[in-house]
Amino acid sequence: MDLDNEFKLDPQISYLNHAAVAPWPTRAADAVARFARENAERGAQHYPRWMDVESQLRTNLAQLLNAPSTDDIALVKNTSEALSFVAYGLSWSPGDEVIISDREFPSNSIVWESLADQGVTVRKVCLDGDDCEADIIAAFTENTRLLAISSVQYGTGLRVDLERLGKACKEADILFCVDAIQSLGALPMDVQRAQIDFTMADGHKWLLGPEGLGVFYVRAGLRDRLKLNEYGWHMVDKRGDFDQHSWRVAPSAVRFECGSPNSVAAHALEASTALLLEHGMDNVRDHLFAKVDYLANALRNLPGVAILSALNERRRSGILTFQVEGQNSQELYKALMDEQVVCASRGGGVRFSPHFYTTERAMDLAVDRLRKLIGA
Repeated sequence: MDLDNEFKLDPQISYLNHAAVAPWPTRAADAVARFARENAERGAQHYPRWMDVESQLRTNLAQLLNAPSTDDIALVKNTSEALSFVAYGLSWSPGDEVIISDREFPSNSIVWESLADQGVTVRKVCLDGDDCEADIIAAFTENTRLLAISSVQYGTGLRVDLERLGKACKEADILFCVDAIQSLGALPMDVQRAQIDFTMADGHKWLLGPEGLGVFYVRAGLRDRLKLNEYGWHMVDKRGDFDQHSWRVAPSAVRFECGSPNSVAAHALEASTALLLEHGMDNVRDHLFAKVDYLANALRNLPGVAILSALNERRRSGILTFQVEGQNSQELYKALMDEQVVCASRGGGVRFSPHFYTTERAMDLAVDRLRKLIGA
């Protein structure tokens, strides 16, 4: 695979922000351009072909998740929508508990905290310990109904052991919900091995797609347990038969797709997920970890740099967060952005997040510009 032709970033930019919004590969941009030209010249004449692209996207996403079937895959607007489908689809009783961590992105805390008026309690487990899975499992009580956890924490990139947590949830009869936005597309994922009940991720980070389209996986046996809160023409069985006088919800996860699809984004995300599958997710992970190691080693050679992210095999991800002694991290982040090092301020430091294709030149550029900013 010729990655130089797939990723044509401005050579003056060092792009280290895939944990926020990723640039598209060439094939995704080309797919959208073709789609736009077709719309301009022929309208929806070939709409069935658009649906073929959407169908292939479901297949790609099912493969990336190792889902048993494409019937388990819904295409959603974003992670927050999918989390809301779970939170407001389940039936709750006063006293029920949801366990989350103390490092969740607001999407995976606000939605559960919004259930307070139904008597649901949210308990946050600190992830600072050496064995955070043990701490999470120890927090289970007879009232715990659901564990909602990010596969990788957005701030410093801490990765949790999904298989261990999934096993514990099954043994305790607790539902297991995983926000996979910081791992899907960066690391291999297996919803079956990890015994995950629900998982969701946007397409605009590690999946290298556009904003406005994501994936929602629901274990088949749980689809009927989620009460629907949105209805429309798209979520019914035999959709497209507009003359039917009665209807029922689709038996598949399409039931969570209320109305017209986001065909523009589907064309882009199909192309970008195909690229990841062609490269192979084991290869993506290995190359990504090599990029993180390269950056970490370069940063360690700068005076005063303290790396906040765990880099051991169990905990590492594609996120590398650091501080510089005597430097305000927020101001340093802004200065780096002014120098065209695209990064973020998260987790108490500056967050770098390369991807598997990131070049050494781009990383060297970031480190050199950082060196000048801190006067090293």
